Amino acid sequence: MIDTVRISVVTVVRNDADHLESTILSVIEKQAIQNIDYIIIDGGSSDGTTDIIKKYADHVKYWVSEPDNGIYDAMNKGWAAADNSFIMFLGAGDKIISLPDAMNCYHQNSVIYGSVLIGDRTVFKARADYHLKLYNSLHHQALLVNKALHKAPPFDLRYPVYADFDFNQRLRKAGADFIFSPYFIGYARPGGVSDRQCFSESLKIILNNFGVMWATLAFSTYYAMRMFPVLKRLRPFQET
Repeated sequence: MIDTVRISVVTVVRNDADHLESTILSVIEKQAIQNIDYIIIDGGSSDGTTDIIKKYADHVKYWVSEPDNGIYDAMNKGWAAADNSFIMFLGAGDKIISLPDAMNCYHQNSVIYGSVLIGDRTVFKARADYHLKLYNSLHHQALLVNKALHKAPPFDLRYPVYADFDFNQRLRKAGADFIFSPYFIGYARPGGVSDRQCFSESLKIILNNFGVMWATLAFSTYYAMRMFPVLKRLRPFQET
């Protein structure tokens, strides 16, 4: 039976025909059991990406191919195109493994998060407690945000690497109800934008959202782990 709660899955892509099809197929598979609207925002590809989109157009509610101002500009377009629903983002090469069950149990203030496989290893450390004040502890491949929490496109283009981290922090600061679902699993293709760590940007976000104390603690934690790698076993500074 298809759950009555609507989910909008948004894929942003540019010139990545080699990986897009696997992402589309993972979404189509879940459309048989979930009420999923699929949105694809293409940044004006010239490598055959749009041919792949057209191949599966019957499964795509909305798509566009036009130049944009980067990944988060494209993600903002996808957010604007989504109806009132839970929204999640997949890049080309990312996949849905499984979605939360009983979506009707969640409410307008809910942010649902799960676990993410990155390549051949599993990330178990997704956190939405105080860790989210220190580092990018959530992963968009297993993150569903109710659009009712933020009607307008939410990503701040001043942050080219961690605008999603900024949004997640602002959601927590505003009192969103973060709920972990053990049934929610995504796959992230290695090599995403935030794999290229930009700690100065991350630190600026923490400072803006939670102040000097948390920024200082994040700075100290990050450099302590660089000096003493064994500390990573206690809390990996994984950012994806």
